[in-house]
Amino acid sequence: MAEYVISAEALERNARVLRETGQVGGAHMLVALKAYAGTAGMCCLKEYADGSCASGLYEAKLAAQHLGGHLSVYSPAYREEELEQLLEIAHHIDFNSISQWVRFAEVCLSHPRAQKGEVLFGLRVNPCYSTGHTPLYDPCAPRSRLGVTPEQLAQAAEHSLLRGISGLHIHTLCEQGAQDLIDTFRAFERTCGSLLAAPDIRYLNLGGGHWITRPEYDREALVRLLREVREHYKVEVYLEPGEAWCLRTGVLRTRVLDVFESLGYRHAIMDVSVSAHTPDVLEMPYRPDVFLVERSPIKAGEDGEKEPSVRLPGESYLLGGGAGEKEYTYRLGAPTCLAGDVLGDYSFSRPLEAGDVLVLDDMTHYTIVKTTHFNGVPHPDIVMLRSDGSLECVRRFSYEDYADRQG
Repeated sequence: MAEYVISAEALERNARVLRETGQVGGAHMLVALKAYAGTAGMCCLKEYADGSCASGLYEAKLAAQHLGGHLSVYSPAYREEELEQLLEIAHHIDFNSISQWVRFAEVCLSHPRAQKGEVLFGLRVNPCYSTGHTPLYDPCAPRSRLGVTPEQLAQAAEHSLLRGISGLHIHTLCEQGAQDLIDTFRAFERTCGSLLAAPDIRYLNLGGGHWITRPEYDREALVRLLREVREHYKVEVYLEPGEAWCLRTGVLRTRVLDVFESLGYRHAIMDVSVSAHTPDVLEMPYRPDVFLVERSPIKAGEDGEKEPSVRLPGESYLLGGGAGEKEYTYRLGAPTCLAGDVLGDYSFSRPLEAGDVLVLDDMTHYTIVKTTHFNGVPHPDIVMLRSDGSLECVRRFSYEDYADRQG
């Protein structure tokens, strides 16, 4: 049976980096549940995070129950009954359009928690400054539906439609560094700086997509920007990393079901679906490192010098290469009827056999939150590697889970 294995120790490692960065920069670090919403891992993050951000009611309820702290919510559109419940638990509710804010302003501002200052309201701004590399994940791509443009914001201010707005929210990044954030903020500042400096604006949310826990990320540059924003504009600053909390914290372990040749290719069929269990490989696209669990210890200097982010005691690993880099190349595919359900072409220093275990690296973020039961392929277990080295299966999926999803 395939399994996601997530390291509690690695989650805490990232969380410490994010907490320290936030404290030094004077900003609040929130956990973005859209990247990882595993309740078993939230206990590892709760001590370090200032709270969470949610994209709707279900994420918000989960965050309130398991993370606590500050709860920020943004959605491209709210249902009225959803908003009524969010007003009871959220601390910031950010709107995507002037029309939604105008529609719900009276309901929001008359709520008892708003009257007490316990919940504030903001607008997401599209600064119309794109630094993204993949259109699917670029909020500033042409014809984007996400956020109010600076021109629309200025028109709303002219017509006194911003009464009750206390915050601005920009989210434009995806797997990017500090300089992209700096460049984006400068673009935002040029068109919206006067509004940000207005006395009614109390917070700025800089969104997510920040690779803060990667070794090459320039955290000093981020800290300088955060301090500048706070000191110059006198606002509270929030960041919503998602992936940064989870980088190199988990793997997906899968078994080889069959190996065969067809039309000039060697194929290896795994017991996971790329479409259903690692969808960013097809959407982003993202190519994970793949390791082969070796049957015997590896000598120094062999392929095993690099290891997956979660290593099980006693195991040795052979790192897979690109097509043709090593002696035996295979197209790693899924046991579904979708022709394109393929991880990619990988090569190994020995032939693959049915029963071999492959480890797909960096599989905590944007995997479990996106998985489906497509084609009835068994869903991988969710396993936590605890700090004491023990493994705990926190969720095992069954046929009943599949059947229940079908109504």
